Amino acid sequence: MEAKPQFHGSDTAAVAAFYHVPVDEIVCFGANVNPLGLSKKLKKDLAAHLDLLSSYPDRNYTTLKKVIADYCQILPEHVIVGNGSTELISLLIQTRKPQKTLVLGPTYSEYGRELDLVGSSIHTYLLKESDQFHLDIHAFCEEIRKGYDLVILCNPNNPTSSALKMPEIQTILDCCREAGSFLMIDETYVEFAPDINEISSMSLISSFDNLMILRGVSKFYAAPGLRLGYGATSNSQFLQDLLLMQNPWSLNSLGAYAGEKMLQDQEYIRKTRDLILSERDKMCTEISKINVLTVYPAYANFVLVRIEKEGVTSADVFEFLIKQGLMVRDCSSFKELGGEYFRFCIMAPEDNKRLLQGIQDFFA
Repeated sequence: MEAKPQFHGSDTAAVAAFYHVPVDEIVCFGANVNPLGLSKKLKKDLAAHLDLLSSYPDRNYTTLKKVIADYCQILPEHVIVGNGSTELISLLIQTRKPQKTLVLGPTYSEYGRELDLVGSSIHTYLLKESDQFHLDIHAFCEEIRKGYDLVILCNPNNPTSSALKMPEIQTILDCCREAGSFLMIDETYVEFAPDINEISSMSLISSFDNLMILRGVSKFYAAPGLRLGYGATSNSQFLQDLLLMQNPWSLNSLGAYAGEKMLQDQEYIRKTRDLILSERDKMCTEISKINVLTVYPAYANFVLVRIEKEGVTSADVFEFLIKQGLMVRDCSSFKELGGEYFRFCIMAPEDNKRLLQGIQDFFA
């Protein structure tokens, strides 16, 4: 039996080649990127400012940090910017060099890769399907008290789309402080939450110096190629250590300018949230009507689904849908989830309608 490759959520070219589907006919429900694409207003603005590429960016990114601080309602001196959140994840781990790390899983694989590079011992605390992938805070804190240098959370979490609310994070932070642990929170998907302030921990930055929050513009602002990420921490010594480790001008002039503009584009922010929140509710409601599927509560712009039909795997669903040009994420690549889960992100209404019909047809 021929082994089938595992694909990343955005590997449309590889998927197209393997399944002989024209790449331009594939709707990618696996990359979790805003279906609106780049803001039209931003496109025009960037086109008019291409001359910025002829000059170095401000080494301290002063204006960008001020815009980020206003956007997050924190102090500019608590902000660091970088070449995507991936660079900041790497910098954080390289700077702290944790010997023992606790990661809430299943989750994004990049954390593990970076931890392996510094030789950290990685312990994964798994969210339970029986709890709809919502964390048992008491049990998690008991684990933290066993002693970890670093604790890593993705909130909302990828791939489960579950989320912790701010008071729960505060409980975890108190526990981390008592145990001498530093907490890293990846808030890549927080802007898709029904109530951002209910989920985001930005308001806790000034009160906890054992915390760093990371975000980027790849998903919500549909700009993965821009490579703009930012982080926030009130630990001034740690922030200085990060800056010493970071290459100068890690973000280019146009990227810095784009960041300033996109975070102030209120019309784009409103349109995105209106689209995602309404379409996510519709998709979850309709798919929940299929009695062999379990749909979990979703706080990000993607939805995790479990197949309850015996003998059917996520690979079967993936193959059926890709032949219709619909590419979902087969979650068997997340080693903790096995072969009965798939994930899809929210796209344009007409694409979501096609996906819903495809899923209904498969399980008819």
